[in-house]
Amino acid sequence: MDKLSIETKKRNDFVEITEQLSGFIKHSGIEDGILYVYVPHTTCGITINENADPSVEVDILNYLKEVIPENGRYSHREGNSDAHIKSVLVGNSITVFIENGFLMLGTWQGIFLCEFDGPRRREVWLKICKTA
Repeated sequence: MDKLSIETKKRNDFVEITEQLSGFIKHSGIEDGILYVYVPHTTCGITINENADPSVEVDILNYLKEVIPENGRYSHREGNSDAHIKSVLVGNSITVFIENGFLMLGTWQGIFLCEFDGPRRREVWLKICKTA
């Protein structure tokens, strides 16, 4: 298993990591396989979404903030219940095919670490399984 370290800048933040993941694959030398990407945190997530228009990230974060407000009536006393709920909705892992040494993403797709309790330093865990 390998790890990326990502610094987030805001409490709610999308950080595109597609380029770093592509570099990891290139460095691995694996041409065909499956990339597993996992975040071992309970207040952030990982997703694949549009990376061509930054307003998509803004819309997603604004909608999550509207539906799951930071200061809702929560039982959890640390003040970050909203981050836990957002993380559950986004998810903490993705799987991406690798073919000919490249991530198999759609034309407008990128991979994002989704921060909901930042700013923080986050880890992203990576594993490639080689296929025939």
